[in-house]
Amino acid sequence: MTVKNGRRWNHNIHYHPRILGAVPDGARRALDVGCGEGMLARELRRTVPDVTGIDLHADSIDQARAHPADTGDADGSGDIDYVLGDFLTHPFEPASFDFIASVATLHHMDAAAGLVRMRELLRPGGVLAVVGLARDTMPRDLPYVLAGAAVGTVHRAVKGIWQHPSPIVWPPPVTYRQMRVLAAELLPGSAYRRHALFRYSVVWRKPPG
Repeated sequence: MTVKNGRRWNHNIHYHPRILGAVPDGARRALDVGCGEGMLARELRRTVPDVTGIDLHADSIDQARAHPADTGDADGSGDIDYVLGDFLTHPFEPASFDFIASVATLHHMDAAAGLVRMRELLRPGGVLAVVGLARDTMPRDLPYVLAGAAVGTVHRAVKGIWQHPSPIVWPPPVTYRQMRVLAAELLPGSAYRRHALFRYSVVWRKPPG
């Protein structure tokens, strides 16, 4: 694990700004699906008053709960609720979140079931933002693979790389093309984008009413 300039970096953290930029104005309650040790949840808490993180990995949840920023400091960031449990079955109230985020988590579950569950938990007018991993289809995706390898090498040389403590699933069960189709079917009007560093993103606003 190498961290340069005191800042963590990896392919997932690189796309945190895309998640944070999707938070809707006035959001009061946010959910981080697959929160790991809580880095994104802590970033969300800077702008959203009520943040919940959920993850199946006990060690990661323990690290999240023990993080110094979550011990009740003056700005209120100590009130993040970290839940050890299965996002698909945990008894969250339907339509109870203004913003739902998920980074590198959807490939750990059935992708369709995960998107449907996120859709159900989102309030009308709320926003869902996903950054995920998918499987390349060769040889069609070879240009993406080569470009990603080159860009990633440069980033690692400059920033180092931080290895997260959460379990890894590889290869992802769903291809990029399949993920794009799923997003279009289950989240009509969503914005799907493929990114250089072996990730895709989906951003969707739930229709009001």
